[in-house]
Amino acid sequence: MGFLTEAEPPRGVALDVIPGIRRLVAPNPGPMTYWGTNTYLLEGPDGTWVLDPGPADGTHIAAILAAASRVARIVVTHHHADHVGALPALIAATGAPVYGPSLPPLDLDNKLADGDFCGPWQAVHTQGHAADHLCWEQNEILFSGDQVMSWNSSVVTDMAAYIASLRRLLGRPAKLYLPGHGPPLADPHRLVRHLLAHRLQREAAIVRALEEGPKTIPEIVARLYPDLDARLKGAAARSVAAHLDKLAAESRATADGEVWRAI
Repeated sequence: MGFLTEAEPPRGVALDVIPGIRRLVAPNPGPMTYWGTNTYLLEGPDGTWVLDPGPADGTHIAAILAAASRVARIVVTHHHADHVGALPALIAATGAPVYGPSLPPLDLDNKLADGDFCGPWQAVHTQGHAADHLCWEQNEILFSGDQVMSWNSSVVTDMAAYIASLRRLLGRPAKLYLPGHGPPLADPHRLVRHLLAHRLQREAAIVRALEEGPKTIPEIVARLYPDLDARLKGAAARSVAAHLDKLAAESRATADGEVWRAI
């Protein structure tokens, strides 16, 4: 599908991405996070802005503080712990105001929604991976969080919203995505189109499976992902459930307890 790979990044080192933006990769590698969560450091006239402080890891928090001239603002994309676990400690250490989505469980003083600005960065509400997910865009650069990652597809909890968000991103001008995991993504619309096609193909495969007979979600996962790493089966099940919810809303599938069938 055109995903990117990279060698393991140096730990505790702020890597230059483009002038004024650096990346710190948190030490939380895994099958869902690649080499770790990307924390971005943006240099502005009032100091350093930290975008997605990352997990609650002391060494990562120390690396942020060492690399930042002065933390002036903290900006977040969504509420998942691998992106905001470090938030309480970073607030305690810096007193910096936090800007991010307005939905629970994030309780922020500066709650922003689609179209709002944090300095020159505009919030783009992109549901699907998380209900509160915001991308941040300025000119041709977009912090894509977990909505579009360069190394793999995302876990999706709301498939209809995710597909709509992908289509929305295709209509926006950004030519460089800085994702929540993995290396920077140039020519991002190419991957977004692949992700959109992949999800629609997956949906068609689920419909075909149901047309052959009623099935549970684990049975669909086993059929669609025969060689899947056991550690990823839960994530695959959530994505299949999101597809089924979309099909149910479109009156194309229905559930009887844990068994799904085509309509």
